[in-house]
Amino acid sequence: MAGDRADGGEVPLLYSEGNVAARVALEREVRGWSTTELAERVTRAGVKMNQTAVWRIENGTPRRRINLDEALAFTRVFELPLEELMSPPLEGLDIDSRRLVQEAVEAFYEARDARDRLHHAVVAIADHIKAHPDSSRAIHEQCLRLMGDERDARTLSNDIADGGHY
Repeated sequence: MAGDRADGGEVPLLYSEGNVAARVALEREVRGWSTTELAERVTRAGVKMNQTAVWRIENGTPRRRINLDEALAFTRVFELPLEELMSPPLEGLDIDSRRLVQEAVEAFYEARDARDRLHHAVVAIADHIKAHPDSSRAIHEQCLRLMGDERDARTLSNDIADGGHY
């Protein structure tokens, strides 16, 4: 039977409800959320949950079961794939390390989104200048006025002249 070893002992399951409970607690702690805040976020994600339910999932004896709708709500709230939520927590990473990694991941995605926004804005300005060549000088002067730093304004103007940020 799955989970049995030849010597009669149990092999921990790679994916299990117990892992989900441990990951819920870990992911909540990494984000600095209370059980009440997590319950509110899960409810906003479409599955009614209260603080007591979160506590019983994390600490109850016996532990409160997690249904599929709740598991999917946790994946939305934590922005994790279901497979990751069901996987055992990584060994060797303490809570501070996890928080630092979480902060780096969030900053990475924010920076990527900002680069994409910048690229689209630069392309739009370049297209505008192609359609209205007389506006080029005024646009570059406005960049300098708004940015205040001549070197940064020159960099942005060069990106515009090149037709994109990437």
